[in-house]
Amino acid sequence: MTAGRNNAESLSQHWCTPPKYVEAIRRFFSGRIALDPCSNQYSIVRAEVEYTLPEVDGLTASWDFPTVFVNPPYGSDRKRGTTIRDWLRRCAESHRTHHAEVLALVPVATNTRHWKVYVWGAATAVAFLYDTRLRFLVNGKDGGKGAPMSCAMVYWGVDYALFEEVFVRFGAVVDVRHLHDKEVGVGEHRTLFEHERRFHGVSGWRGGRSPTRTPKS
Repeated sequence: MTAGRNNAESLSQHWCTPPKYVEAIRRFFSGRIALDPCSNQYSIVRAEVEYTLPEVDGLTASWDFPTVFVNPPYGSDRKRGTTIRDWLRRCAESHRTHHAEVLALVPVATNTRHWKVYVWGAATAVAFLYDTRLRFLVNGKDGGKGAPMSCAMVYWGVDYALFEEVFVRFGAVVDVRHLHDKEVGVGEHRTLFEHERRFHGVSGWRGGRSPTRTPKS
C-alpha cells in the first residue's frame, strides 16, 4: 500500500504492515487471515487470498470471506478516482453483508465524514496506536522512517473482548458501538451525513452486535 505521501518517491513505494501488527492480527484471527484485498509483492501478511493491482482491484472484487485485514492506500488514487473513504466503506459493508470479521490499519482522521459514517457509525471498536510515528516496511524493508500521521486499528466484528485483549498493548482501545445511533460531530453537515448513512445502509445498524452472524469455517 501507499501510505498517504504525495511525493514521486513515495508513490512508487509499498508501505507494508509492520511485523508486530501482523502477529497481533494473526492472533486475533486465530491464525487465519482469509483475505487481504490490498496486498503487494512485499507484503508479509500472507493472507490465503490476496488482491493486488493491476491483476485484481480490491475495491471491486468480492470480500465474502470470514476474516479480512486491509492496510489501504492512505492517499488518493487519481486513476481510479478512489480514496481511503472507499476502503472504509467496503470494510463496513463486508461485516454487514457477509458477517466478516474485519480489521483495518488506517490513519486517524476523526474529523472526516468517512470516519463519522464508517467508523463511529458502523465499527465495533478502535485501537488508537501509541506509536508516535508508525514504522511501515518500505518495499518489504524497515526503512527507519515513521508515518507522518497517527494511526489506528479499526474493527468491525462481534468479539470486542478479544479485540481489546489483543490490541490494548498497542494503544487505547475504545468501544464505539454505543455511537451507532448518534449523530457524531454532524453540525451543519447533517443532510450530507444522513444521505450517506441511508445510501450505504448504515443507519439503524448496530455493527458488531448483529444477531444473524453465521460462523464460517
